[in-house]
Amino acid sequence: MSAEPSSQVQAAPSRGTQPAPGARASYPSVSGRSARANRPRMSRLEPTDRASEERALDHDLVRRAQAGEEAAFASLVQRHERRALRVARNLIPSDEDARDLTQEAFLRVFRHLERFDFQYAFSTWLHRIVTNLAIDHLRKRRPVAALGGGGEDEPSLELADEDAPQPAARLEREETRSEVLAVLDTLAPHFKSVMVLRELEGLGCPEIAEIVGATHVTVRWRLHRARKLFLEEWERRQRAGLSARTAPNAERDPS
Repeated sequence: MSAEPSSQVQAAPSRGTQPAPGARASYPSVSGRSARANRPRMSRLEPTDRASEERALDHDLVRRAQAGEEAAFASLVQRHERRALRVARNLIPSDEDARDLTQEAFLRVFRHLERFDFQYAFSTWLHRIVTNLAIDHLRKRRPVAALGGGGEDEPSLELADEDAPQPAARLEREETRSEVLAVLDTLAPHFKSVMVLRELEGLGCPEIAEIVGATHVTVRWRLHRARKLFLEEWERRQRAGLSARTAPNAERDPS
């Protein structure tokens, strides 16, 4: 049984109409990379040093688990289960399905641990399995209609940092996040997966390419296309919401 279902490269996007000059919608934010970049570092280790240290620790645990040490595999699960579940939950609307998928991913890791390629990070391998399982789940759940749109210019997706001070209460932030996930759920699985890994998990294109089993160029194109589709759907829902709010007032207006 293969632990890593292959992905399919999609056809090139069609050209569409450009947005009106100066038109700009208000977009939500879930990544918060810019805000986090300004925070002081609490560790003496540089990010690259920390990543190398974490990678070396995971590789040591994998080798020990391959030798039959159950505690080593349990440590791998403990170190990565929370983030794997978060990735699954951002791809799949159901909490229960996301938990089941995460458990299935670790089961596949256990079954195929001897195949692990030490030139990659363990997290990259695990997230690839989680992502492929999620894509299979989404494809089986329902067909996804392709949203229209296109164009050459890639709009910036400015998503507000949930950790930054907000004028609204926590409930409003949660509602915004729910709206973001709902819009993401309208995307085809291969677009949704790269958006989640990039915008929610903050991974770079090279690592995303390894996870989804596509080339770096393909990942960049998918991100370009997915962002445009996301923004188009977000704007459509914003307009629909505005119309729904103004309709009662229009009915009460005697003129």
